[in-house]
Amino acid sequence: MVLHKPSSIENKPLVYSDIDKPIPGRGEVLLRIKCCGVCRTDLHIVEGELKPIKLPLIPGHMVVGIVEEIGEDVEGVKKGLRVGVPWLYWSCGKCRFCRQGLENLCENALFTGYSVDGGYAEYMVAKADFIHLIPSAYDDCRVAPLLCAGAIGYRALRLTGLINRGGRLGLFGFGASAHLVLQIAKYLNIETYVFTSRKEKIDYALGLGADWAGLTREKPPHKLDAAIVFAPVGWVAIEALRKLDKAGRLVLAEIYMSPWKELDYSLLWYEREIKSVANVTREDVRGVLEIAYKAGVKPDIIVYRLDKANEALYDLKYGKFKGSAVLKID
Repeated sequence: MVLHKPSSIENKPLVYSDIDKPIPGRGEVLLRIKCCGVCRTDLHIVEGELKPIKLPLIPGHMVVGIVEEIGEDVEGVKKGLRVGVPWLYWSCGKCRFCRQGLENLCENALFTGYSVDGGYAEYMVAKADFIHLIPSAYDDCRVAPLLCAGAIGYRALRLTGLINRGGRLGLFGFGASAHLVLQIAKYLNIETYVFTSRKEKIDYALGLGADWAGLTREKPPHKLDAAIVFAPVGWVAIEALRKLDKAGRLVLAEIYMSPWKELDYSLLWYEREIKSVANVTREDVRGVLEIAYKAGVKPDIIVYRLDKANEALYDLKYGKFKGSAVLKID
């Protein structure tokens, strides 16, 4: 599915096309794609809210595939391995951020389905050092959301500071990432409160183990020690700040967010703080795959055919499913 020009998803901007099979170069592998998760970041790219880097472009960055060909100078990878490709396609390892262990902030990074072609296709080329072995416990489609929705959510959860000390966590926006983070948080005995704009998701969150769930503007039974905002909407972040206790931390897990109209300083006083999440590292992906397996995390998915990618993104935009959408490539 090829994007030639960003446009509203209502215009069906992705075009089902025949293209040449890519050839792996030095340090690369060719993957026969089994499935690819559908992410809100894909929607931001397709609709132009994220400035295009490459056009035409094949989107998609939660890729599960089988290694079919191996390029030169690749070690430790065999044909037939089932692997995943996340948002971080490649980092240089040399810039000041990479040297600090912050490859997610690499000054020269490439991103799957954004600066290079991604997984809305039958085949793709990936960097051998940036692929991830998939646990056998997960089937192809079920594991795909963990590669981004799970990894971003896990990084955001780590940044709250609650993993080691516990506390009360608020999740704002209950979609692909949040329904995975909730399951991990409960495994870690973190008290979890869910805030959503859709009434039908309240029972869904409670069924997954939330200690409390309500509408975004509702007052929870207790102040929060930390909150993660998954909704790309500025006013939701303001609401999250209002619900933080003293010294609380707000983590913003979106790559794009609508403007905040105003921020009253009283919401930040008492040493509250705001932290954003930018991309993920390879460690984040490995970490979420490991803890999701231990916690028995079960991603809720709805499966679409590859040629229905426009419909999947439309349904994502308008909240027509719970959990995550996944494109299955036959």
